[in-house]
Amino acid sequence: MAENLASGLELSRRFYAACREMLWADIPEIMGSAAVGLVGEGSECFGFDDGYSRDHDWGPAFCIWLPRELLQEQSLRLEAALARLPRSFAGFPTRMRPEQRMGRVGPLAIEDFYARLGIPTLPETWQDWRALPEYALAVATNGAVFADGSGLFSLWRRRLLDFYPDGVFRKKIAARCMFMAQAGQYNLPRCLQRGDLGSVFLAAGRFAEAALSMAFLLNRRYMPFYKWACRAATLLPRLGGETAGLVTRLAAARWDEPAWARQTLAAIENLCSEVADELRCQELVQDEGNWLWPLGIAVQKSIREPALRALDAMRD
Repeated sequence: MAENLASGLELSRRFYAACREMLWADIPEIMGSAAVGLVGEGSECFGFDDGYSRDHDWGPAFCIWLPRELLQEQSLRLEAALARLPRSFAGFPTRMRPEQRMGRVGPLAIEDFYARLGIPTLPETWQDWRALPEYALAVATNGAVFADGSGLFSLWRRRLLDFYPDGVFRKKIAARCMFMAQAGQYNLPRCLQRGDLGSVFLAAGRFAEAALSMAFLLNRRYMPFYKWACRAATLLPRLGGETAGLVTRLAAARWDEPAWARQTLAAIENLCSEVADELRCQELVQDEGNWLWPLGIAVQKSIREPALRALDAMRD
């Protein structure tokens, strides 16, 4: 009978622990150079898997990351060792056979794992960092590394977990301020006054996405793919629950009810005020007030790199 485990990540951690002795006995020199863990695109890597997740690409499995050249050299020996692993664990089918992996688990070249996410090399300059999709950074840094013999995979991971350089961080904060102000504080109430509910819906959506992104930035975390963004925000210590709660309220979209609309506009202003307070708390701005537009301009002006500071404030 399948165990009712908390998450696929913990299940996979236990599966590797059960397989570790066998793998080290079969291929000790390969395992000594490998990183093992579960990182990537699946819901279990973010810790958000549930009963619905089990209908595809779910079950006990782990990644084995190796330098590309070593993986090519040792592929046959590694596959032979993996073929001897159990076909089930804790009552669940495992996913270590080639036809079950879907490119997400099993042997993976370190360079190819990151390149597939749009991170072909470690970012060095602010231009490199701006070119990286944030959801890809969230994927590259989620999950867990169970072991890392060479430390190479973890070197990439630590560099990405260190978060954006200060200038890029401030550039993104400035842009989020501008979008929150434009969509939520200015355009949304004006569209509502005109009775243009379609535009109200679009403005609310723009504001919601910018507000969620702001919450992740203020917590020095990468925002994941939109499917998980609101749920992940509830786990953020700074303004995460408040932001997720407001986004959930906006999803109700009862703009044709005057009392609900007034309360929601007030909630938007309240969140913007809390964001402004947090910007001051983190010493990103000194300006007073909760109108985020001028605060975004102030953050933009604080960027040290002239070329980055000169970019359009509403661009990341």
